[in-house]
Amino acid sequence: MWIINSIFGVVIDAALFPFRGMSPMIGLTVFSLVSGVGMLYVFKWTSDQEGLEQVKRKIHAGIFEIRLFNDDMRAIFAAQRDIFRYNFSYLRLALTPMLWMIVPFVLIVAQLQMHYGYEGLAVGEPVIVKVTLVGEPVAGNGEGTGNGAARSVAAADVELEVPDGLRLETPRLFIPSLNEADWRLVADEPGTYELGIRVGDEVYTKSVKVSSRVVRRSRIRTDRFLDQLLYPGEPGFPPGAAVTAIEVLYPEREVNFLGWHTHWLVPFIIISIVLALALRKPLGITL
Repeated sequence: MWIINSIFGVVIDAALFPFRGMSPMIGLTVFSLVSGVGMLYVFKWTSDQEGLEQVKRKIHAGIFEIRLFNDDMRAIFAAQRDIFRYNFSYLRLALTPMLWMIVPFVLIVAQLQMHYGYEGLAVGEPVIVKVTLVGEPVAGNGEGTGNGAARSVAAADVELEVPDGLRLETPRLFIPSLNEADWRLVADEPGTYELGIRVGDEVYTKSVKVSSRVVRRSRIRTDRFLDQLLYPGEPGFPPGAAVTAIEVLYPEREVNFLGWHTHWLVPFIIISIVLALALRKPLGITL
């Protein structure tokens, strides 16, 4: 999975590189336009264009039949039955291109989430780092008050190594019920950093970006397959790792779409669909 994520990551990073210092909506709009055209051609190459055109003509014929014979209930019911049946035929023909599009669409959305889904950390702004450890959660209290014997060995030994430019604001807080260790750190300088999470003799790394630009920000590093699909910024952990996830809780971002502050995925989908509908006839593509 990491190889696929890396390939998509290089492509998306290169495409968004010219827009890294601009407003998020500029790069997002351009990428939405390109995605709309791309989806049109994928639909064209993977669908039965002639079959779709024939089904659409039959649906239109049924609608005209209802208008023409609006005083003949038997003809109206027959036309409605045919329209219903042809709609199922249309959905069947559209299913194949949709299946072809859904996998790259999910991979692209996951990559764009890293660029547009999170606000950049500012100098002096605190952020929480969360580490989930291997093992079953146990009952107990937080760091300093819980029973050390109730915790796993890995939990007792976990430490956060912070590079120059970042500093810890709080000591480790361990939550036995979640098998989780938390820290709050602050950036003193902008830049790209690598945290080290030491558990016993093993060290696991996690990237941190302190920048106001539109850059790749990996929120979570994990070895769970679904999370690697949704958060593809960093590779999973090696077999036998003492941690299952390391998270940097970047603040969520909202973009200004025509005066409406919303999640970036909303304008991305709207712009892509509107463009695809506008260009389908000029490009000779049947949807």
